[in-house]
Order: sequence, then structure tokens, then C-alpha cells
Amino acid sequence: MSARIDLLRHGETERGGGLRGSLDDALTARGWQQMRQALVGAGPWDVLVSSPLQRCAAFATELAESTGLPLIIEPDLRELHFGLWEGRTAAELMQTHAEALGLFWADPYGHTPPFGEPLVAFEARTLAAMQRLVARFRQGRVLVIGHGGVMRLLLARQRGLPRERLLEVEVGHASLHGFDPACLAEAPPCSPC
Repeated sequence: MSARIDLLRHGETERGGGLRGSLDDALTARGWQQMRQALVGAGPWDVLVSSPLQRCAAFATELAESTGLPLIIEPDLRELHFGLWEGRTAAELMQTHAEALGLFWADPYGHTPPFGEPLVAFEARTLAAMQRLVARFRQGRVLVIGHGGVMRLLLARQRGLPRERLLEVEVGHASLHGFDPACLAEAPPCSPC
């Protein structure tokens, strides 16, 4: 038996939509409820792993305390840093950076937001963090509590999508997804399931 990984995205945040990136927003009451509801009937897990940002880590801490499971805070699973676009909505960016936003949507690997983190660097740190987790918990059941960008990256890889289709992957607030750790061992994306 190999590691089993589930991915849980954080719930709704106080600052709402837009590109939240490295901004450390708290969950709303609805966000807490969304995350609790997402886990009803799910699991069990042997360990919890969370991004350090409070929209993930606060819930992970509560879950660890209520279940007695160990919690690992993994800094490399934080969200993509959007540079000057952090905290801005797509509607706002369409008024000031329409061309650059369009290029980013069409090819996020080829077009980094101004002063943002390149997708290739984001991908490298995310995959390295996941590979470390799989190596450490080879036989374990792991719940990773994280961000939309991290989950899009992992799920696109699992589905065998080319890089330019990364942003097509839908990951709603408090959505729970299974992830095949075998996808981490391959250089190119996995074959579609």
C-alpha cells in the first residue's frame, strides 16, 4: 500500500475573492462551516499537513486538536505570490492590466504577474513539498489543507493537462479531492485517470 493523499482547499475568506496569494486572510464563519462540512464522512487520516497561511492553518489546528492527529505546517505549500496583483480582482485588473491578465490566463507559465512568483518556481516548491510528504508517509493517509493554486497544479498534473490549461482546473472553496502520489514520481504530468 502506498500513501493516500486528500487535498482540501480552504473555505471562504474575510477579504473575499480576487487573487489572495500570500495575503494572510482569515476564514469567515461560512468558510469554517464549509470546511467542517467538507470533511463529514471523509477520512480517516494519519496526519494533517497545512499551508502556514491562517486560512488553512487555523482550521488545520482546530482539526488536529479535535482528532488528536499530528499537524505539520509546510511553508512550501503556501499559495502563489501574485506580486502587484495580490488582493485585486479580475475585474479591477481588466481595467488596469487587461493585456497582461489575458496573457497570464492563456499561459500562466509564460506570463508572470508583475513582481510575482514565476509558475515554474511555484511548481518546483509545491512538487518538492509533496514529494517530501510522500517519502515521509509512504504507508500513511494524509490530508493536505491548502490553496486553490496548489490544488490546481497537482490536479492538472494528475489529469495529464498541459501547462497552459492549468487555470481550467476548477477548485471551489472547501472542495475535497483525492490525489494520486504516483503523479509526483514522473517528470511529465501523469496520464489522465
